[in-house]
Amino acid sequence: MYVIDAKGLHYRDLNKKIKSAIAGNSKEIKLNNVNGQYYIADGLNGNSKIIINGVPGNDLGAFLDGPTIIVHANGKDNIGNTMNTGKIAVHGNAGDVLGYGMRGGKIFIKGNVGYRVGIHMKGYLHQVPVLIAGGTAGDFFGEYMAGGIMILLGLNSNENKPLTGDYFATGMHGGVIYLRGKLNKTKCGAEVGTVPLTEEDNILINKLLKEFAEDFSIDLKSIFSIPFTKVIPLTTRPYGNLYTY
Repeated sequence: MYVIDAKGLHYRDLNKKIKSAIAGNSKEIKLNNVNGQYYIADGLNGNSKIIINGVPGNDLGAFLDGPTIIVHANGKDNIGNTMNTGKIAVHGNAGDVLGYGMRGGKIFIKGNVGYRVGIHMKGYLHQVPVLIAGGTAGDFFGEYMAGGIMILLGLNSNENKPLTGDYFATGMHGGVIYLRGKLNKTKCGAEVGTVPLTEEDNILINKLLKEFAEDFSIDLKSIFSIPFTKVIPLTTRPYGNLYTY
């Protein structure tokens, strides 16, 4: 394992060290004392593993194409911006606009997430992006979602606290969202609805949540103690009647 002490390093210098380590065939890199450096691992490809001890700054793993990033703290905004393949796992809470325009790969957040998570999330060719949050979410979760899979668990919430904020799945026109619990229809627009889970759905979420539970040492059975709700778009053109031709 190649170890980098990020204390006091400018984000450009830190990223140069990361790329240099990868160029030297380091497959596992540990970053200690990370404290808000932007753009960590942006645009990286290959199969390296990056372990972050500390809180990385915005745009962690943007345009990521293959590597695995593990954060042993909280994350900030714009994690996985337009990522293509790979995996990002955050062992805490995370901020806003996670997975923006995400085309593939996986983002796992153990805790809560902020606003506009999964906005413009989409698939690309055979790729199906996956974003799972273990806690609750802010407003605009799944906004303009065009493809992929999002799962919201609310493991740290109680019956009186909603899973999501307002404007849930606003403009959603593709993909699927699985909620652990019931959908509060007052939180979302008319362009989405719920349908029963199929056997294929159950197999899919069981596989994904098994991986999620293993990553964060969560009891898988406890996750399935509450039934899931499947949310899909009711139209592929939710705002088609607002335009003239």
